[in-house]
This record gives sequence, C-alpha cells and structure tokens, in this order.
Amino acid sequence: MTQQPRNTDETGAAPKLRAALAGLPAYKAGRPAAVSDGTPAFKLSSNENPYPPLPSVHKVVADAVGEMNRYPDPANTELVDTLAERFGVPASHIAAGTGSVTVAQQLVNATAGEGDEVIFAWRSFEAYPILVRLAGATPVQVPLLADESHDLDAMADAVTERTRLIFVCNPNNPTGTVIHRAELERFLDRVPNDVLVVLDEAYREFIRDERVPDGLDLYRERPNVAVLRTFSKAYGLAGLRVGFAIAHEPVAEALRKTGLPFAVNRLAQVAAVASLGAEAELLERVEALVAERTRVLETLVGQGWTVFDSQANFVWLRLGERTAEFAAMCEAAGVTVRPFDGEGCRITIGETEANTIFLAQAERFMDR
Repeated sequence: MTQQPRNTDETGAAPKLRAALAGLPAYKAGRPAAVSDGTPAFKLSSNENPYPPLPSVHKVVADAVGEMNRYPDPANTELVDTLAERFGVPASHIAAGTGSVTVAQQLVNATAGEGDEVIFAWRSFEAYPILVRLAGATPVQVPLLADESHDLDAMADAVTERTRLIFVCNPNNPTGTVIHRAELERFLDRVPNDVLVVLDEAYREFIRDERVPDGLDLYRERPNVAVLRTFSKAYGLAGLRVGFAIAHEPVAEALRKTGLPFAVNRLAQVAAVASLGAEAELLERVEALVAERTRVLETLVGQGWTVFDSQANFVWLRLGERTAEFAAMCEAAGVTVRPFDGEGCRITIGETEANTIFLAQAERFMDR
C-alpha cells in the first residue's frame, strides 16, 4: 500500500519559494523533430551542428567512458591549458563551465544582485532575462533597431549607477546580425570601466564579415571586457555541455568561485581537447554550413523575403502575428523551427535536405 506524504502544515500551505520565481518564464528549448508515418523529419530549432562527432573525438570519448567511476578534474586543467595555448592568453584568465549559458549565469551571479541592473538587447539570447531575475537583479532590455541589430547608443544611454553587467551577443541570437569594430569600440568607450561588458560569441566561428572584431582583441585592450565561447555550435558538442569565458584575472577568479565543483564532466573535457586538436577538420564542416547559409539567404531574398544578413548558423524571419502559423506549416512538412511568439522564427542551418524543405515552405508561405 502506497503511503501518502503527510502534510505537517494543517493549512495545506506549500513550501515557501523565492519571490523572484513568480512569473519567471521557463527557458523554451527548440522542439525535437516530429516523426510521423516514416517521413524524414529534421530539427532546425536549436542551432545544433548537424554533423556527427569526428572519429578522433568519438574515440577519446569512448576511451574515457571507462573512467566514469571517477570525478572529473575540477580545474579542467588540460582543457584550460589547451585553450590558453590556442588563444594566446594566460591560463588564469580562463574559466570553463557546462556550456556558455552556465558561464553566463556565473557572470551574472558574480556581478549583480538585489538592486543591480544588467543591460542587454532585446530580442537577444532568451536566457539573459531568466539568469538576471534568478540572481535577484533587474534586467534592462533595449529594443533592437529596425535592421534587427543592437542599438548600442540606446544601450549606452541606459547605463546608470546601478548597472553592473552588459551582455552583447555578437552575432546576435536569434537574429544573426553583427556589430562591427568601429561601432563596438565607440560603445565600449562610453561604458564606465567598473561595468563588465560580456561579448557573447557563441557563433564566432561562422562569421565571415571581416568588419566584425574578434572579441579577444578587445578583451586584451580592456580589463572590463570578457568573452564567452562554446563548444556546442561549431565544434558539435552540444550534448556534452562545455563552454568557457576568457576574462582578466579578477573576473576569471570570480567565475571559478561561482562555478559548481566538477561541473564539466570528464567526457566533455576530453572531447573539447580533442576537438581543438582536430580544429582544421572541424572548420571544413563549418565552411560547408556557411555555404548552405549563403544558399538559404539568397533563396529567401529571391522569394521576396526581407532578411538581414546572418553571420551565425541560422537565419531569422520576422513574421509577427503569423509566427505560429509558419512554424506549424514547417513542422507539418518535416522540419521544426524555433518560433518566438508574435515576433518571428529562427531557423538553424542544418542538413541540405532539411534546408531545402524549409525553403519550400517559405516559398509556399509567401504565396498565401
């Protein structure tokens, strides 16, 4: 006989939770591919790399499976040292975590709390307002410009004495738009030195616009700049969850203090190191995805869509009230995309067949 849990409070009151959770939206992950009646289905909703792991990466992960009874290296020593050599930075400037989103959370926790403010563009990465509210701080959302890019002047104007952190997503998720060096440097010149600016570069490897700066160049020049990177996108390790930040010593040390012990598991650590060793081969796959991105964008323009250039592994369609309609149409055809209610859809560049199915639905939608 199953015993019912006893309620020690006769009023039936539930356990008290933090007030900050009231009304906090849950993160919405991309829907998986909908499989029905044997029709091929593709997931274009989570900006995943469609290629499987490289054989060399697969091998080191398989070899490490036998070590699952042991805790991983809490300092991520081999990964940190490899990253330090790869990017030419001190190892003490690197902090790793379970994906760049977790490192972003550590950055928020290290800088902002009750009464503090964190600025970011909107729409931008969906996790930003969630992370800020969880820390008890206040999110300050600055609307994008008409061309879906950051309004850096408005973001600089939004800085107050309570501002502790600014996220700059470059390329921006979900619009794919970028910020060029001159405008980013002008913005950084306006930000007080005691405000941390985080350049979120999760899609850095897909950039082909030479006017977009490498955030690491700006970090080297400015102690209040940190750079976020991930192995989830170009390196194809989304399922293992490993990302990192490069920041000057005080910020990097704060990240290590706010990180959970043993957060990056052993399989993720060895896969990331192996991926850096196989970077040339991996970047060939990135070039193939960039070529597909070009095909998708050019086809959309030819169909009559107004689309702005994307420098990420996805494209963005501003659909307004017809967003859900378009997402449902794509899903019925075998591809799931990522709808943002009332705004638009983000579509990952995936397998050639998947991209072609999406483009066919985009053309049908234009004819409605």
